[in-house]
Amino acid sequence: MAKEKKLVEEITSMEEDFAQWYTDVVKKAELIAYSSIRGCMIYRPLGYAIWENIQKELDRRFKETGVENVYMPMFIPEGLLNKEKDHVEGFAPEVAWVTEGGLNKLTERMCVRPTSETLFCDLYKDIVESHRDLPKLYNQWCSVVRWEKTTRPFLRSMEFLWQEGHTAHATAEEAEERTIQMLNLYAAFCEEILAIPMIKGKKTDKEKFAGAESTYTIEALMHDGKALQSGTSHNFGNGFAQAFGIQYTSKENKLEYVHQTSWGMSTRIIGAIIMVHGDNSGLVLPPRIAPTQVVIVPIRQNSEGVLDKANEIKEKLGAFSVKVDDTDKSPGWKFAEHEMKGVPIRIEIGPKDIENGTFVAVRRDNREKTTIRFEDADAEIAKLLETMQSDMLERAKAHRDSSTYTAKNYDEFKDIIANKPGFVKAMWCGEEACELKIKEDTTATSRCMPFEQEEISDTCVCCGKKAKTMVYWGKAY
Repeated sequence: MAKEKKLVEEITSMEEDFAQWYTDVVKKAELIAYSSIRGCMIYRPLGYAIWENIQKELDRRFKETGVENVYMPMFIPEGLLNKEKDHVEGFAPEVAWVTEGGLNKLTERMCVRPTSETLFCDLYKDIVESHRDLPKLYNQWCSVVRWEKTTRPFLRSMEFLWQEGHTAHATAEEAEERTIQMLNLYAAFCEEILAIPMIKGKKTDKEKFAGAESTYTIEALMHDGKALQSGTSHNFGNGFAQAFGIQYTSKENKLEYVHQTSWGMSTRIIGAIIMVHGDNSGLVLPPRIAPTQVVIVPIRQNSEGVLDKANEIKEKLGAFSVKVDDTDKSPGWKFAEHEMKGVPIRIEIGPKDIENGTFVAVRRDNREKTTIRFEDADAEIAKLLETMQSDMLERAKAHRDSSTYTAKNYDEFKDIIANKPGFVKAMWCGEEACELKIKEDTTATSRCMPFEQEEISDTCVCCGKKAKTMVYWGKAY
């Protein structure tokens, strides 16, 4: 028994040390392995399978809106990167440079893409001529490199996987509509598939993407009360178009600049899944994103008919992703292992169950056990999975709402940030000086100006001057 419990005992309690708990889970659940390259991780099969499911569902949703996939080079010449001043200044500290090719020094150094706006602009200037060529709705699935000082699996790594959408439109209105459309798509995906509720809003000018006219974000609250920026959508206006000379002939036969957007979600969202839903036994995966939705653990599997019945149940559950664990490990070890990996439903089947014509199904999220008749397997498992998906979302919403506070003055604001982890709603005058002071005093940052505004008071929580907008603030990953 002691050996069977060892797998779980090696996880640090999240109440004791949340950061160490997170690291333990990503390693013990076999999501990643550390590579010999600082800040770069190896995606193990389970970690990559989760990303594949995310990719598949997002890709489907993108294409429903008319988006097409392309693939751009991973290298960007320095001259190309320098064409948009704000953009290059924003990324300069994180850029990795290639200076030699083979045995020869390059005449112009190239960066390994930190993002691909400049490459898409370089393409659009060559393929957009007329209003008939618009809109261009492109996306690419790729990896990017950012030379981070400190790294953490999924949340911040030197190389990470993501998708980046880049669109070009004839009018500012069309670009803004697409920007908001993609943000809403991300929020719906996170809620419906990942069971993670999001706060939607606009970033302040200080926090917006380098080179963007405006940046919109979805913000999630982790179990420890820290925020995680989970997806962003940017309206570039025509700033990039002017820098790169992307023009088209309008219906009125006038030469106009295009208006562009960019939007992205990365493997960082896997970190959100872990930190929103995980517990002290490991990973807890929402059924709709889990690579394995049901694992069948035979009890006394060497007894006559047990493995046959386990495989029979698997066949009956063909609509779901099901595995039979017929390894020679003990049932207790298997239970702990599959709990660690977050499999939503565990089915236990042994000789006595077979005699009774039933099996036991155990939910990963609350360990609730249900006895199910063989003939009802598909309908009852479907019901359990849907109920679990819904319950996980409701728990995440309840945690977010109970960890969201309101502050009307600065003393109250500082007290909440220091003693109550979570979001703080407070009014803001719109001045960057107040943002900087809040960060300096509390380490909290503005997360977003939500679309759903509230008038908490008439004055800025920091300086006391007339307030312009309500902001969600918080400490963040």
